[in-house]
Amino acid sequence: MKHLDCRNYAPVDVVKGICHLTKDAVLGDEEQCDKFEKVPKCKFCENYMPGGKEHLGSCGAEPSKPMTYPDLVGVTCGQFSWKKG
Repeated sequence: MKHLDCRNYAPVDVVKGICHLTKDAVLGDEEQCDKFEKVPKCKFCENYMPGGKEHLGSCGAEPSKPMTYPDLVGVTCGQFSWKKG
């Protein structure tokens, strides 16, 4: 996992962000630290189905939404369910 997938990561721009816990600047693509807390994103959801194009898929729980992005944060999604395994 990367910093981008941590609940404690606050993006500043497309490359870097700030860790809420340490207040340090971190690169989003760096590997997670020991305080990592996975944030609910579509790519981690049981209902997410990858599409034929990179960075695009669909939500099996929402047929009215034909596409979604894997990095879309699903904190407020009522259909979010952690992917098993």
